[in-house]
Amino acid sequence: MDTEAFYDRVENRPSAREVEVPSLDVLRDRLDTHLACFSADSEVNRIRGDILACARRQADLAPGLFSLTVPTGGGKTLASLAFALDHAIRHGLRRVIFVIPFTSIVEQNAAVFRRALGELGEAAVLEHHSAFMAPSLSRDGAERYQSQEKLKLAMENWDAPIVVTTAVQFFESLFAARPSQCRKLHNIAGSVVILDEAQTLPLKLLRPAVAALDELARNYRSSMVLCTATQPALQAPEFEGGLEQVRELAPEPPVLFRKLERVRVRHVGALDDEALAQRMRAHAQVLCIVNNRRHARAVFQAMADQSGARHLTTLMCARHRSEVLAGARDDLKQGRPCRLVSTSLIEAGVDVDFPLVLRAEAGLDSIAQAAGRCNREGRRDIADSEVLVFSTANPDWAPPPELKQFAQAAAMVLRSYADDPLSPLAIEAYFRELYWQKGDAALDGGDRPILRLLQRSRPDTLPMETLAERFRMIESVQMPVIVPFDRTAREALQALRFADRSGALARALQPYLVQLPRQGLDALSKSGAIQPVAPERWGEQFMALMTMDLYDDRFGLSWDDPAFLKGESLMW
Repeated sequence: MDTEAFYDRVENRPSAREVEVPSLDVLRDRLDTHLACFSADSEVNRIRGDILACARRQADLAPGLFSLTVPTGGGKTLASLAFALDHAIRHGLRRVIFVIPFTSIVEQNAAVFRRALGELGEAAVLEHHSAFMAPSLSRDGAERYQSQEKLKLAMENWDAPIVVTTAVQFFESLFAARPSQCRKLHNIAGSVVILDEAQTLPLKLLRPAVAALDELARNYRSSMVLCTATQPALQAPEFEGGLEQVRELAPEPPVLFRKLERVRVRHVGALDDEALAQRMRAHAQVLCIVNNRRHARAVFQAMADQSGARHLTTLMCARHRSEVLAGARDDLKQGRPCRLVSTSLIEAGVDVDFPLVLRAEAGLDSIAQAAGRCNREGRRDIADSEVLVFSTANPDWAPPPELKQFAQAAAMVLRSYADDPLSPLAIEAYFRELYWQKGDAALDGGDRPILRLLQRSRPDTLPMETLAERFRMIESVQMPVIVPFDRTAREALQALRFADRSGALARALQPYLVQLPRQGLDALSKSGAIQPVAPERWGEQFMALMTMDLYDDRFGLSWDDPAFLKGESLMW
C-alpha cells in the first residue's frame, strides 16, 4: 500500500483507492426507510417482523459469536443485514461481510441489498466471487478505466462497507499462501461476518473452518453470525474444538419453527422412475427434486406429455433457467398445471411455492431446503402440503458414498423424529449423527490434515503453502461455456471479437454460462462444438458453443457422446 501510494505521488496520478462510500450510519437510515414499507398483512409477515425486531434488539451485545436460526422463508436475509449494521455502528466495527455458499445466491443477495439501499447500494455493496465482472459503465476512456481500477482494487482489499462474497473466497483467503489472496485479511478484522447457510461448510474442512471463525471472534474483534434454517451442531464441548458462548438472535427458535410449520415430511420408500412419473401425473402442481442431472432428465422424459411439464438443470444457462422458473411461477399463481423436475439447484434460494414436493433421499438440511419450496407463504393447510422423501430403486441413480452417508443420517432422524423432523432438535441430532459417522479425523482433511499439521509445526516454520494446498473447498474445476441463447448473447459475443476491454461484455454474458467438468469440455472441444472467442485477443478466456443444435429447449446443453456423458456422471 505504501509503495503504491509512493508511485502515485511520483507519477502525479490520483489514487485509485480514493473512493467515496456512504457510512454505515447512512446505510442504516436507508435500510430503515426500505423496511418501513413492509406491512404485517399476514401471519408469516408478522412473524418475519418479530424476527427482525428481536435480532435488532440484541445489537448492543458485545462482539463475538452469534447464531440466527430462522426457518426457510423467515426473512433472515434483511434481518441479518439490519442486525449487522446496528451491531457494527454500536461497537465501532468497520464493515459487514456476507459469506454465501453459492455464486447464484451471492448475486441474488447482492441485488436484494442494492434494492434495499436504493441509490446508495451501487457504491456500498461490493460483490466478489470468481464469476464476477465489473458492471457495464456509461463513462468513456480514462474515466471508465479509473472506475474499473477502483473496483478491482476494492475487490483485492474488500474496501467497501458491505461485501458479499463466497465461502470459497472467504475461507481459502484465510488459509492462503499467496499475497494476492491475503490482501483482504486486514479488512476482515473489526467486521461483522454473516455466514449464510452455515450448514454447507464442507465436512472434510469443518474443523479448520470452525477454528478460523473462533479465532476471528476471539482475537480479531470480529462478530460471526451463523445464519441458517438448519443450524449445524458446532458448539463445544460436544463438537471437539467447537464454538463457545454462541448467542441466538432469533426469538425462541423451537417456538418459531412451530409457528412457521407449513408442511408435513414423510418417507415413502423406494420409487422407480415410472412410479415417480405416476405420482407426478396424479398431481396438477408438483415439484420433484433429484440428485443427478441425468436422473432429472429421465424423470422429465417419463412424463413430458403431461400439461405443465417442465425441467430445470444446470446444463441450462441462467437466463434459460430464469425463463423456465418465470413460466412455472406464473402457472402456480394462475392455478394451472405445473409439474417441475429439477436438480438440487432449485433449493438454493429459489422462490417457488408448490403444494407437493417429491425429494430424493439426501441430507436433512437439503430436505429442509426442499420443504422451503412447499407452502412457502403458508396459504395452504398443512395437511395439504407434503414433502415426500423417496429412495431411488434404479441403480443408475444410486448416490455417491458421501451423499449416501448424508441420506442415512437423515433417514435415522426421520424415524426418530417422525412428528417434527425439521425442528431444531431434529436438525441438531442429524448433524451430531453425521459428525459421529465421519469421525474427527475426516472433519480435519482426512489423510491430508490441517489442524493436526499446525499442531506439529513450530510458530516460526508454519507450512503455509501446504495449508493452502490442503484447504481447497472445491476439488473439481468447472469450466464455463458461453451459450448464444438469445439475441443479447449473440450480440455480446460478436462485440467481444472486436472489443479492447472485456469487462462490461463479460458481465453481460454471465447469464449465458453453463459450467462443465473438464472432461465434458474437452470432449466438446475436440469435436469443434465449442471454440475460443477471438483467441488472438483473449486466448481461451472465453469459450463459446458454436452450434445451438447441441442446446435443447427442454434439457439445455445435450450431447450423447460417451466422453461427455462420462463427465456428466460426475455431476450431482
